[in-house]
Amino acid sequence: MNDKPVFVTEPFLPPLDEFIPYLEEIWKSGVLSNGGPFHKELEARLCEYLGVPYVSLCSNGTVALMLALKALKLKGEVITTPYSFVATSHAIKWNGLEPVFVDVDEHSCNLDVTKIESAITENTTAILPVHVYGVPCFTEQIQEVADRHNLKVIYDAAHAFGVKQGGESVLSKGDLSIVSFHATKVFNTFEGGAIISQTKEMKDRIDSLKNFAFQDNFISREWGLNGKMNEIQASMGLLQLKYVDQTIEYRKGISEIYRNGLNDIAGIRLLDELTDVSSNYSYFPIFVSGEKYGLSRDELCQKFEGMNIFPRKYFFPLISDMPCYENSSEGKAVEFPTSVTVSSEVLCLPLHSNLSLESAQRIVDVIRGE
Repeated sequence: MNDKPVFVTEPFLPPLDEFIPYLEEIWKSGVLSNGGPFHKELEARLCEYLGVPYVSLCSNGTVALMLALKALKLKGEVITTPYSFVATSHAIKWNGLEPVFVDVDEHSCNLDVTKIESAITENTTAILPVHVYGVPCFTEQIQEVADRHNLKVIYDAAHAFGVKQGGESVLSKGDLSIVSFHATKVFNTFEGGAIISQTKEMKDRIDSLKNFAFQDNFISREWGLNGKMNEIQASMGLLQLKYVDQTIEYRKGISEIYRNGLNDIAGIRLLDELTDVSSNYSYFPIFVSGEKYGLSRDELCQKFEGMNIFPRKYFFPLISDMPCYENSSEGKAVEFPTSVTVSSEVLCLPLHSNLSLESAQRIVDVIRGE
């Protein structure tokens, strides 16, 4: 295990000989982009696999989020979380909107629904929650707040591909959801992403916006961008669908090794296992209380790195602590005590298809001091 670095995540790549026929088909057709046959097929297959009505493929998840916000014609302020990847709030800023950060709930690391309403002002137009680590947000309560105040709801579901709660896809919640198909996600298209919408009208609007907002005769009536997924990405997605269930099942096995081995250690907290959720096992975070465990999160991380194992402090620092936000009006980290705590304690353990079960057990043994 010390000879080869163990990273927090690695991409799943299907057999190359199974991918080459897709490339040969692309070379034969000469179609590389602009909604080619693989693109159309992948959208249809994803609708079926995910159990959602409409999918719009995009070049990446960040572009998908930018387009989703644009599609809803928002203005003013958007309530969101400081505990996420920076793409969440960057997409808000790129749309000329102001992110307003609200603290998270320690049990899920998602937006604390009891604190959303107090952050709403006359300038608020939307809520952008994140299904952090693929753990579903409290979608019903969020929708109730949104309905009372006539707000749109856009879910950053970058971690939530294939996740279901109560047998229903979490991607069916809100006005729009976005997913990421980045190389290290459970389902990847090298790079890529998608927007899930609930109506044909909204899908048509998104598909126009991601192609420069062209309408008739290449005339743009508003500011669109080039957010299209190409045929090579789409063909990889079609091949990945053949393996995604197998990939998730393998990740489940690693997660069970972690959960069974770490659930009784003082100072090591795990997220609750939800009985009504079909997880995709995208991440396995632990939260290290140095006072109880004997090592701080950073000290444990250094111990791992000395053994050529590289977990990740995901998410640290908070978005609200980053230099590009420190002089803005969204608030400071001191206003988000739970976010500060989880960010200072979190450590995501290695979890991917290339990680051996033996390596996972070794990681458990290191944390247990064995």
